Amino acid sequence: MKSSLLLCVALAISLGLVLVAGYPRDPEDEEHVLVNNKCQCVTVTSKFVPSKENPDEEILQRNIRILVPLKARENISDPLSPLRTTFVYRMTDLCKKCDPVEIELGGETYKAQQSTSCDEPETCYTYNRDKCYTTNFPFLYHGETKNLQAVLTPASCYAD
Repeated sequence: MKSSLLLCVALAISLGLVLVAGYPRDPEDEEHVLVNNKCQCVTVTSKFVPSKENPDEEILQRNIRILVPLKARENISDPLSPLRTTFVYRMTDLCKKCDPVEIELGGETYKAQQSTSCDEPETCYTYNRDKCYTTNFPFLYHGETKNLQAVLTPASCYAD
C-alpha cells in the first residue's frame, strides 16, 4: 500500500513539473505540445519568449487553443439530439493520462496511471477520430422499414 501511494505521489509530482515548468529549452523546437485533446478540441502548448521587462531574460509562455465545434450535438452519435450550448473545460480533465505505464521503483516494476478519475466517462464535443462511432437509422426498402446501423467515423471503424 505504501509503495503504491509513493508511486502515485511520484507520478503526480512529475506531471505537475511538466505542466508548471514546461519542457527544457530546445533551440531547434520552439513550441512544445503539453496537451492535445482531440475529443474536446483543446491544444495546450508552451514556449520560451523574451521578457517585455527584461529582453535578456526569457519567460515561459502558455498558449491554450480551444476550438468550439459548430452544430455540436449533446449526444454526438445521435444527429437528432439537441445542439450543445454549454462547453466546460477543466485543465485537470484535459491533462489526465489514463493509459497505464510501467515504472521501476525500488527494484520492482509497477503499473501505474497518472490519474485517479479514469473510470468517469469523458465528455466529447466532437468525434474522437481514434474511436468508432455509429448510429441507427430507419431505412425504407420495398415498403418495409428496417433499422440499420451507420458508421459516423469510417476511418476508425474499419481496418486498413
